[in-house]
Amino acid sequence: MTLPSRPSWRLAAASAIAVVLGVLLGGCTSAGSSGVDRGSSGWEEGAGAPEAAAFMKVRIPEGATEVKGAVRAQPQERLYLLSFLTDEKTAESVVEDLRPDHPLRAAHGTSSLGGDGFTHLGLAPPQSLPGVRTASACPPCVGDARRSGIQGVEVHVGAGGGGRVRLYLVAY
Repeated sequence: MTLPSRPSWRLAAASAIAVVLGVLLGGCTSAGSSGVDRGSSGWEEGAGAPEAAAFMKVRIPEGATEVKGAVRAQPQERLYLLSFLTDEKTAESVVEDLRPDHPLRAAHGTSSLGGDGFTHLGLAPPQSLPGVRTASACPPCVGDARRSGIQGVEVHVGAGGGGRVRLYLVAY
């Protein structure tokens, strides 16, 4: 299998590895203004879908249901999680607006940066859904000035039932 040679793919992969290492190694900083000890991981109280959508610069579509979100403070950064049910066309439009590195494609054994985050929101982890498709976006790699404060976005789209799909977004 040949991997794309695009520099953006390498940067996104390196960023994902850095996030994982940061989580594993932890940090030695004092508590932040959120009240979460910056040397450990924890959920920010009162932070939900509006905060995650604002960080990602994603408009929650009209008619979206089961909108859920959370912010997880980690030693080196915050993870913003957002999920909702919508129709297929709208989900694909949201994904396209993120300017992903590649089109949505079948996920093969990938794991979500959100980890147990979606379970925290009462949702099945995205990689557990049958037929889930995934993409990633690196806003700095493509010059997306709207999202200049975002290092990366991971996207999963899976069957949500009733002809709708569930969109999962994780940004850091």
